[in-house]
Amino acid sequence: MSSLTTPSVTGLPTRLAAPAPGWELSADVCVVGSGVAGLCVALHARAAGLSVAVVTKVRVDDGSTRWAQGGIAAVLDPADTPGAHARDTEVAGVGLCEPAAVQALVTEGPGRLHQLIDWGAAFDRDPGGRLLLTREGGHSADRIVHAGGDATGSEVQRALHAAVLADPGVTLVEHAMVLDLLTDASGRAAGVTLHVLGEGSADGVGAVRARAVVLATGGMGQVYAATTNPSVSTGDGVALGLRAGAVATDLEFVQFHPTALYLGPGARGQQPLVSEALRGEGAVLRDGAGERFMVGAHPLAELAPRDVVAKGITRVQLRDGVDHVWLDARGIPGLAERFPTIVARCRQAGIDPVTDLVPVTPAAHYASGGLATDLAGRTTVPGLYACGEVACTGVHGANRLASNSLLEGLVFAARIGADLAAALPPSAPALAGAPGTGGLLDPAGRRTVTDTMSGRVAALRSGAGLAEATGVLASLAASLVEGPGAAPGVESWEATGLLTVASALTAAAAAREETRGCHWREDHPGSEEEWRVHLDVRLDDDGRLRLSRRPVGEPVGVAW
Repeated sequence: MSSLTTPSVTGLPTRLAAPAPGWELSADVCVVGSGVAGLCVALHARAAGLSVAVVTKVRVDDGSTRWAQGGIAAVLDPADTPGAHARDTEVAGVGLCEPAAVQALVTEGPGRLHQLIDWGAAFDRDPGGRLLLTREGGHSADRIVHAGGDATGSEVQRALHAAVLADPGVTLVEHAMVLDLLTDASGRAAGVTLHVLGEGSADGVGAVRARAVVLATGGMGQVYAATTNPSVSTGDGVALGLRAGAVATDLEFVQFHPTALYLGPGARGQQPLVSEALRGEGAVLRDGAGERFMVGAHPLAELAPRDVVAKGITRVQLRDGVDHVWLDARGIPGLAERFPTIVARCRQAGIDPVTDLVPVTPAAHYASGGLATDLAGRTTVPGLYACGEVACTGVHGANRLASNSLLEGLVFAARIGADLAAALPPSAPALAGAPGTGGLLDPAGRRTVTDTMSGRVAALRSGAGLAEATGVLASLAASLVEGPGAAPGVESWEATGLLTVASALTAAAAAREETRGCHWREDHPGSEEEWRVHLDVRLDDDGRLRLSRRPVGEPVGVAW
């Protein structure tokens, strides 16, 4: 591992300014997040006889899982193999996948999918009762299971929610924003502080005391002005982990989904997703002249890995000076029945995919990086686990293969559950929370963060643009040190967390002087062997981001 000396943001808080907890509850395990990763961890922990508190930001079913349209990738066809699934995953990851993590994913995935079915999830089947399989970008075989055509995430969320509600050993804490990690005298995670609307004292700040904390907070798409992520995806888990001293890695690899529905130049926040499952069923991309521009650009054309398709669309947009391209799904038989959610959303926007071309453009979609973990989901902070999109297990490398994300949540949630069952130590008293370090970002500064990220750190990047973004973010961070900052509250906590995540992501993107996967540097268009490394990011006690290089295959250094 070697350190990197690059321009970076300083003055970021290592703890949020917040009132002292006015109430608390206790459980063996505190799970933060209620998507596929969090709820599966909760169910596995309960199977081990542990009590669980699930903390979720809005309602249990308001996270990213229910928005997943495509499905879950798993080797179920006798003609398919785990080796083929692994190769497809590693090709998409462009040299940065961790082989052991990929092996766990593809070999354990089918069993975890069947366990999900046992928990009540109903997937689409043919008249003979066999699971229907389809194909998505980057896959060499039909291995995607789906539910309700294009409503897989909704069905998975429904089934897991019902299973958790039926278990009296799970305490649900809704409308709760996690703030910071609590630790014991040895530095081990001992719970979290959080803000619950309407609970406890007027400010709502409380604490969950636990023997282990599992972050399953989802993604960070809201760090950009336009994203397919829901409004709750503000990078809370990565920001908390960095403040707690955990290592994050591969943050520069933000996947931009090639086909978000284009709603006009002023569209901000969550944008409707037009699943690549449409392309799997025969939809094609066309430019303004009606030509298919992905033919000849890649052997799989529209079914190339997502970074390839997103780059192809961006090149056409730059070439023609347009804001979008066109998706032609008119040739898909039974389109409205096969993809009811997508068709309904397009029709709400005045577009009928059955008869019209659909305007699409890339939008921030999935974070391949996150808090670095080992194969048991353990971060570099003892007692702190991460699962799902907030984690970087090494499965995705430089670009996630389609429909591997829900599968990753299933597989690594089970691995965390096994580790909790085997290695959970007795509880120890949590130390009193330290006061906040530095100020909080004024919520008005959030737009500066998201506009800067979309303008300079999006699908197309350059050294000059990244330097400009670093300057803007550094100026915002400096304001936290120079003055008292904003008053504590959900909006200022979110804005401050987004600034931390944006600063770490930008630092990694500026340091990686190559193009690899979904990280595209126009001033460094080639992939370089010397950059076949992970970039680890840590927030020091003085609020400075530190970067280091870690070769593929070298453990992140989990010391529990």
